[in-house]
Amino acid sequence: MTVENDGIKRCDWANTGELEKNYHDMEWGRPLHDERKLFELLLLEGQQAGLSWSTILKKRETMREAFDQFNPSVIMTYGEKKTAELMNNPGIIRNRLKIKSVIENSKAYFKLVEKHTSLDHFLWSTIDYQPIKNHWSASSEVPCSTPLSDKISADLKKLGFKFVGPTIIYALMQSTGMVNDHLTSCYLYNQY
Repeated sequence: MTVENDGIKRCDWANTGELEKNYHDMEWGRPLHDERKLFELLLLEGQQAGLSWSTILKKRETMREAFDQFNPSVIMTYGEKKTAELMNNPGIIRNRLKIKSVIENSKAYFKLVEKHTSLDHFLWSTIDYQPIKNHWSASSEVPCSTPLSDKISADLKKLGFKFVGPTIIYALMQSTGMVNDHLTSCYLYNQY
């Protein structure tokens, strides 16, 4: 389903449906420093591996409910009973490895905080707290990963994080506004 033409020029991917359009217009690429939302996006980007972002957007509210609003203090206590309950929930991504990764990433989050103060500080310090503004005129120019996403990925893996490969991390950097990958023709390009 494509979005009705409202005369606003957006990034190409945002024209595929209302969920995508709203996500693009209201969230994607805006500099984000809220610790809980950063952690949620890190987990959701990992859940997306091998799937479309549209699938994640459709399931996001149910996933928030199922995973206790992505509260790492609660998630890290999940055991086999909770894992089985999650595996039976059709509203989430029912992949055992991905569910286990949410639990492991919640534990790893506290290691990260102990070493780096916060996820916000850990991520944003890699770019001196200033978004990287790219100048892409076509979606085909946008990279899937960069040397920086490779480094962040490797650092997260050392702390015990799962489903944090370079492509997933670059998507996180885009969604949290660490990089401005709005196309130069997009109405939001010069806003961030």
